[in-house]
Amino acid sequence: MKKPNIIFYFSDQQRWDTIGVYGQKLNITPNLDRLAKHGVIYDEAYTPQPVCGPCRAIFQTGKYATQIGCYRNNIALPLDSKTLANYLEEGGYETAYIGKWHLASDGELESKPEIDYTITAIPPERRGGYTGFWRASDVLEFTSHGYDGYVFDEHMNKCEFKGYRVDCITDYALEFIDQYAKAKPFFMTISHIEPHHQNDRNRYEGPDGSKERFKDYELPGDLKALIGNAKEEYPDYLGCCKSLDDNLGRLVQKLKDKGIYDNTIIVYASDHGSHFKTRNLDSHLNGYDDYKRSCHSGCLHVPLIISGPGFNHGKRIKELVSTASLPKTFLTMAGIDVGDGMIGEDLHTLIEGNYKERDNVIFSQISESRVGRCVRTEEYLYSVYAPNKHGGIYQDSDSYRGEFLYDIKNDPYELTNLIDNPKYNKVKEEMKDILIKEMRKAGEKKPIIMN
Repeated sequence: MKKPNIIFYFSDQQRWDTIGVYGQKLNITPNLDRLAKHGVIYDEAYTPQPVCGPCRAIFQTGKYATQIGCYRNNIALPLDSKTLANYLEEGGYETAYIGKWHLASDGELESKPEIDYTITAIPPERRGGYTGFWRASDVLEFTSHGYDGYVFDEHMNKCEFKGYRVDCITDYALEFIDQYAKAKPFFMTISHIEPHHQNDRNRYEGPDGSKERFKDYELPGDLKALIGNAKEEYPDYLGCCKSLDDNLGRLVQKLKDKGIYDNTIIVYASDHGSHFKTRNLDSHLNGYDDYKRSCHSGCLHVPLIISGPGFNHGKRIKELVSTASLPKTFLTMAGIDVGDGMIGEDLHTLIEGNYKERDNVIFSQISESRVGRCVRTEEYLYSVYAPNKHGGIYQDSDSYRGEFLYDIKNDPYELTNLIDNPKYNKVKEEMKDILIKEMRKAGEKKPIIMN
């Protein structure tokens, strides 16, 4: 049987509820919605780490961020890591990587000399095993804005682009497909930065005219109820998401034009979501006032849609799944069995209702804003933090304190924190036990948790 091509089309900081099949009322994602209609929609997909670098480290290694030491941004992927690209190239795949990498630079919070490729070409040994087509920048938000910027190619040449960033990054993907010789199947990652806020301007940069075009938005319930900056920023955020979808449509059309669409699996996901500065306002959280880095659904709940050979089912999966499972799932698509060599599960097995002996639990590690851990079940969300430990310096702790507890079924927008409610003491103990079990599975030592 011919091995499929695999495209990982992933965004940065995109909430699940920006997408039509997840309930977005505006016409933001018609192309993705069409793919989803014939593919598989994972309704309850959550990130294992709501920060860019650590999540990408998980995507490349199939290991928890704490297992490889990449627990916060600006810690380079260890050079001896066995990566997704290593496995795929050994398995006969051609690889291509386009967009944001965020795994080559090191030292932002440390006193040792920095390894800094944030605005320069990433040398081959720091590309995580990708030896093929390369059009990337380590920190794309440092080498570009919403319009105009540059990346580097596989020969470390600077490639400048003019125009809206999503369009230009997609142009590089189309360039790869145009030159693809079909001698081997390919695995291509298209790592967009949108709809991530532009760091140096601290705002979302949608295509010109987004504020007017998407002024009739309806805010999700959490953003409507809490004070943040969504009223000002949401139209541009949606503009970014619409551009992602427009360019997904361009990609699909190019695959069809080249006659390879029917043998290509497309995976659409995001590294994490955005809470629009509605969380992380407490004084013990290192002063963070940001868009992510918390246990809440606005940060952790992400889109996950897969379409193509083996996933043409027109099905919705209601079980809780972690995007930590993506590396293992990619390799299974490619016919490569890593067994216990990667965390997570093969997400294809859920299509046939194979839930036997499966824990319906999500576990996430949280860094930078805190040293935090959380678990989610169908009914509850429980999160802890390490007192007096800076989340940018420490990756774990011997002891934690309960921070958040939400009754999800009765409080879907996570507005009422029950952590100090004595009526939920039994629930807290049960969730604590689940959390400790998940931490141990992730290779962490058994902690003391104080409620």
